Amino acid sequence: MELTQELGDQLYREEVLASRAMTPEQRVLAGARLFGFACKIAADGIRAQYPEASEEEVGRRLVERLKLQRRLEQSG
Repeated sequence: MELTQELGDQLYREEVLASRAMTPEQRVLAGARLFGFACKIAADGIRAQYPEASEEEVGRRLVERLKLQRRLEQSG
């Protein structure tokens, strides 16, 4: 299925409506889940980039990337 602008807009509208229906507690939990998911994807990317890295090294590199992201957001 090709993602058209119209389909993308519809998916976005549905996501906004679902978010508006959430309680503040549900939003916090959703944010935590999304952050955890993003960290898992980033860690998987680090493992692919550094296949010999230990889990400790992967964790250290992930923390470095998160710190870099924070600095970039603060400077922009």
